[in-house]
Amino acid sequence: MKEGSIIEDKERLEDNIHNIDSSVGSSAVESMTDALTISHTRRIFITMGVMIGMFLAAIEATAVSTAMPTVVSSLGGLSIYSWVFSAYFLTSTITLPLWGKLSDLYGRRIFYIIGITIFLLGSALSGQSNTMTDLIIYRALQGLGGGALLTLGMIIVGEIFSLKERAKVQGLFGGVWGLSSIVGPLIGGFLTDHISWRWVFYLNIPFGLIAALVIGFSLKENHFKAKNIYLDYRGAIILMTLITLLLVGLMLIGKENSLSLPAALLMIGVCIPLFWLFISTEKRAKDPILPLDLFSNPFFRTSAATGFLISMAMFGSITFIPLFIQGVIGTTATRAGTILSPLLLTWVFFSSISGRLLLRFGYRPLIIFGTALVTIGFFLLSKMNENTSQGIAIINMIFVGCGMGMVFVPLLLAVQNSVLRSQLGIATSVTQFFRLIGGTVGVTVMGVVMSTYMHHGFSSLSKGVKSSEIPYLKSPDLIVNPLAREYLSPEVLGVLKGVLAHSLHYVFLTGLAIAILALISAFFVPKEKVRDRRDENYGEIGLK
Repeated sequence: MKEGSIIEDKERLEDNIHNIDSSVGSSAVESMTDALTISHTRRIFITMGVMIGMFLAAIEATAVSTAMPTVVSSLGGLSIYSWVFSAYFLTSTITLPLWGKLSDLYGRRIFYIIGITIFLLGSALSGQSNTMTDLIIYRALQGLGGGALLTLGMIIVGEIFSLKERAKVQGLFGGVWGLSSIVGPLIGGFLTDHISWRWVFYLNIPFGLIAALVIGFSLKENHFKAKNIYLDYRGAIILMTLITLLLVGLMLIGKENSLSLPAALLMIGVCIPLFWLFISTEKRAKDPILPLDLFSNPFFRTSAATGFLISMAMFGSITFIPLFIQGVIGTTATRAGTILSPLLLTWVFFSSISGRLLLRFGYRPLIIFGTALVTIGFFLLSKMNENTSQGIAIINMIFVGCGMGMVFVPLLLAVQNSVLRSQLGIATSVTQFFRLIGGTVGVTVMGVVMSTYMHHGFSSLSKGVKSSEIPYLKSPDLIVNPLAREYLSPEVLGVLKGVLAHSLHYVFLTGLAIAILALISAFFVPKEKVRDRRDENYGEIGLK
């Protein structure tokens, strides 16, 4: 950004600062003024630090999914396979709005560093897990920090760049996410096959330390001196309780225990009065954790809905495609990571150019086209079975990758460009919140579908199998253990592969239904052209 443009922006802010809602407080005003005067060199270092954080997030999403089939063969627990992902998404989701609000009040840097610290602690403990239960608990801790890592990076970028710059930078972030997502499965598969799956978690530590140091030294904020700061603790507690009960209830539906279904229905039932209590609390709150007036903004409303649905499909594909490749097609973790690369490569490419494309075509056409490609991709994935070749699987994944790459940057920029700068933190974090909760619900629901069909499949399929080999059908974990597969008879292996493929067929059908809903939602995104609202009168920006 040129020096003259910085001065004009600062003068525009000072001339119109009295129009900002008084509840923002002096801290937010100081932070905004500081953001407009950041030097070019510091912006480069801040961007590098956030990119490293994005690299961490990408490694987390892809390397772990590649390693998980091997983890299951080591620790057992295929029936709770999805819990390892759901636990991470659950804790990162329920804390996401809180990270955004705290950063609005006290500053971005301190909470970014705190978030990375918690994330790295969870990573180290996950690598020490001796049971699947241990891993689920430590992944939940890791998710607490992951929530800060995901949302605060986007908030920081949203503050220090104009819309035109953000469109390019967010596209660059999409490329970095995708590129590291390609490296992630390869590194994760290599470590899993040649060293240990535990190093997939330990790998986060050096990158996290670098990101914390870069952000700590380059992101300088004014001291926050706001008085009468109010944090909506009651709303935050109700929201966390509501989401926890909902997601745990969904996870319990797929359990074989006879008490699980009544407990699940009870938890989900309690969510209904809790939801109305949360709405009532937020309406009365002085400074709500989730400002309900955000939903009067059509860009926010439609972006949140579309992001929620498309994330359900996205996280489901990343979680269960490696399981299909290793369990049904049959390959090593390294090879599975390689096969996942087409999805991630296309994601990289279209994420890197989506920022520029939206400046030319607008938000709506890009989002609609992207969700349409995802829908086609899941239709093709749902057609896969135990006879599917690796080549067909690759083609199917390319459609999903292209669509994902086109959707997420426009959805985020649509929100960031339609709210007050003072609401940038909470608007960005709530947008990410809906994406994460969508991913959490998606993985949970698809996990329930898989475990339900696997349970029915293994309890009814024993034809053509020797009586001495029937006990193997009660150990589906063997299907993802390369060594164990070599000792299984063709009959047992065929039954195991068939049941897993049949179960994953319904998983991908579920993803297809979700993708169709996302496509419908995309048509409700406003047709408004892309504008940089910082070029307008500052007091007129925001929610109407």
